[in-house]
Amino acid sequence: MGRELREVVYVDGVRTVFGRAGEDGYFWRTRADDMAVKVVRELLRRNPELPPERIDDVVLAATAQVGDQGLTLGRDVALLAGLPQSVPGFAVDRMCAGALTATTAGAGEIAMGAADVVLVGGVEHMGHHPMGDDVDFNPRFVSERIVDDSAAVMGQTAENLHDAFPSLTREDADAFAVASQQKAARAWDEGVMDELVVRMAVFTDDGWTVTERDQFLRPETNLEGLATLRTPFRTAGRVTAGNSAGLTDGATAALLVSEDAADELALEPRMRLVSFAYAGVQPELMGLGPVPATKRALAQAGLAVGDVGLFELNEPFAVQVLTWCEGMGIAADDPRLNPYGGAIACGHPLAATGVRLMAQLAHGFREQPDVRYGLTALCIGLGMGAAIVWENTQNGG
Repeated sequence: MGRELREVVYVDGVRTVFGRAGEDGYFWRTRADDMAVKVVRELLRRNPELPPERIDDVVLAATAQVGDQGLTLGRDVALLAGLPQSVPGFAVDRMCAGALTATTAGAGEIAMGAADVVLVGGVEHMGHHPMGDDVDFNPRFVSERIVDDSAAVMGQTAENLHDAFPSLTREDADAFAVASQQKAARAWDEGVMDELVVRMAVFTDDGWTVTERDQFLRPETNLEGLATLRTPFRTAGRVTAGNSAGLTDGATAALLVSEDAADELALEPRMRLVSFAYAGVQPELMGLGPVPATKRALAQAGLAVGDVGLFELNEPFAVQVLTWCEGMGIAADDPRLNPYGGAIACGHPLAATGVRLMAQLAHGFREQPDVRYGLTALCIGLGMGAAIVWENTQNGG
């Protein structure tokens, strides 16, 4: 017997301030799961119309599923956040696309009628769990030439992109990085982030403090300063700390519901999920992943790239976004692209980032009600990409 799939809408999304990973970072003395608890509680506070017992599942992502972000993270955080014991939860891992994968997994539950309300998101404490720490890479990856050995080091994959696209220079990457910092600073100054970011009291070596702004913000960044930075992944390379995202701690959470549940609970939908896609590419060129993923998601939706009015792309490396621009025929300075800056300015706490992209897109939809479609996309380690097409509920959704 066939069944009709239900529409899935995004209601709200928040994130912590993103802190520097390590002993000098905001969250060095804060547990990862407590960061996730903070954003879940903030979602409930912001949406008092939602009875906690109506939450049908909690789907949270982490890349390093160990220590204080181990266990079954969705259930762990649900209990710690005070949700009823009847609310289940689970964890997912698709590296940098963790939160986007949590979103599409939760959306699948809703579309199939298995759930009405799902909390999704991600957390990454890169200070407690450095990338690749405690990972035992199978030696056959290299010995049998399944992947190039550079695939395990993200900065080297970015240098590989520069090799594959020699027209994309270090100067191009630095210019994109400067623009990202400037846009992010403007978004903070204009109050955009006041809606998207929840402050959090944390204990530090100097006592208690409240996180206020992302720790990697550098509004004074300029081309002259970036040109002096070293290239740690290759002698005379092109990838630097200035045109890359910093190692970051942070957490995100979003509220997804069925259209019927939104009406019943008087929740205001901000976006409707239209289509999504994941794609694989050469692991050593993992930054190319968003190009085929974007093309697949657009094809599913019956849209062309010109139909999309806002793009939120992750920025692990400037060159990665530039290759997406090259592949999609979008100018690097297109005003539709990352209008509030990106990870080069705020940081990239791996599995948490996807919801940051979604929250910024939802804000962009509200600021530009004439825009109908938007896209969130990012690249993923070991050669993958993810993309979701969203429809503005103010304009046809």
